[in-house]
Amino acid sequence: MDTDGLRQPRLTVLAASEGVVENGEGSWPLWLFGLVDDVRATRDAELLSVPPTDGLPERLRALFASAVERLCLELGWDSPAWCGDAGPLKDPWFVSGIENLKATALVESPACFRRRNLFVLGNFMDRA
Repeated sequence: MDTDGLRQPRLTVLAASEGVVENGEGSWPLWLFGLVDDVRATRDAELLSVPPTDGLPERLRALFASAVERLCLELGWDSPAWCGDAGPLKDPWFVSGIENLKATALVESPACFRRRNLFVLGNFMDRA
């Protein structure tokens, strides 16, 4: 609730992906992790049901699908069907972008990320 007692709107996959498209590819952490926070706070699986916008770049579509699958696993839910449409990237993407962390990401990356040729650190989905 905000200060007026009104419920704040929650991010959906579609809204978060539209936010990335509108604000630039570099804005993905804000939108993706905002979505993760909203899903964890509300436990509302409907926030994940509609796929990302078609305008979302392929690698971010794969990242969103992997993160949603990981979140569903954490919460004991079935992943939305649209996640299955996000195939592996042609080239590996080490999301941190830090050369010295590539080996760690290869070891720590959860299977739902690895199968799409995405590599993240083990704490990627951790939030404060």
